[in-house]
Amino acid sequence: MAIVTLILAGALAIGIFGIWTVYLQWKKVADVKSRVSALEKKNGEEKSKAEKFPDPDPWWDFDLKTATTRNHVYVNKTLRYPYFQTMAHQAMHVNDWIEIDKDFEWYLAEKKRAIAEHGLFVLRSSHFFILNLFILNNSPGKKVIDSLPENDDACGELLEILVDWLPKRYPTLFESIDCEGGGIWNKVTDEKFEKIDGRSGVDALMVISRLVQDDFLMAKEREDGHVYFTGGLVGFPGFYLLSEKINLSLHDTHAPVPQFNEKLLLSVERTLKRFTPDEPFERTSWEIVDDRQLHFHAIASLESGKQLPEELHPKDLWFRVDHQTFRKLPRSNGIIFGVHPIMKRLEDFEDSPLVPALLAKIHEDSSKILMDYKVAPAYQERLMPYLKEMTTRQIERGLIK
Repeated sequence: MAIVTLILAGALAIGIFGIWTVYLQWKKVADVKSRVSALEKKNGEEKSKAEKFPDPDPWWDFDLKTATTRNHVYVNKTLRYPYFQTMAHQAMHVNDWIEIDKDFEWYLAEKKRAIAEHGLFVLRSSHFFILNLFILNNSPGKKVIDSLPENDDACGELLEILVDWLPKRYPTLFESIDCEGGGIWNKVTDEKFEKIDGRSGVDALMVISRLVQDDFLMAKEREDGHVYFTGGLVGFPGFYLLSEKINLSLHDTHAPVPQFNEKLLLSVERTLKRFTPDEPFERTSWEIVDDRQLHFHAIASLESGKQLPEELHPKDLWFRVDHQTFRKLPRSNGIIFGVHPIMKRLEDFEDSPLVPALLAKIHEDSSKILMDYKVAPAYQERLMPYLKEMTTRQIERGLIK
């Protein structure tokens, strides 16, 4: 019996010793991980400071009543001939990231309507939003605003940057609020948002929707080395829905776009992965549409081969320019695609030298596949005579030779 007791006591001692040894090894590993994590955080903060997007110049005499964006038809060479798929981007000045114009309040109202009409129910309090807890994964609201878990921190970071940037660029429109967690006052709508720090995901995006006209599509490089769309606030896509793009790769997202995956994918994805927070850039794209319904134009739902209504005169068509901005977030490494749709009626090109002639040339001589993608057959037959008439009038007026 004594021998058995000794054996059991020895086994117990060995077991306790083994457990203690494992604990010490675990603690050692945990301490190493903690030090590595602290070092990575420190390095990340230092990197963030080193690559910080510079502060914009304050625009003290900004007049919202008469404000316009830059003329992107000329600024970013939106219209080009020969016309083909190209990135056509250029470095972006810090002042040009967020452009605000006289339609600011209309855009914010339209975005609020798009969110409300597509199922994201929001209860408004004086300083914050309470999100409906019953939003499901297949909620219609996710057609406009959504964020995957891996993207939530990037949403918060984007909000923090906007809250810092807007009062510096537009001090007459926005003011910082000195409160716990920081805040911002939109003087135009008289909305105040407090406790900005710690907001993330859709909560952060909802605040952003009340601050700027721009949409934001968000992406991230995953472990497989490819860029995926991970969330965003997309109230004004015009021809697609956020729910159709989220969680898809750059390749799969652009599958319907002629020539993109064959000619542009590698260079675009390489650029998006390599550019740094202090290397923002911009580009523009264009479409001709039949209305000002920024969320989804009627022409986007037109059946193949169908024409726009006969009563729609070409002068009443709209030229939509999407000013696209690209930024890399320093802390989360999120990729931010800002999109500000700018609408101009075709008749307004009467005083824009060469634009009618260039538009006509592009429609006449560009790739049929590319122009079909732009739904040009729905309006081109009636558009061409109108553009040529405008060109003739520009020659007669001496605007062009």
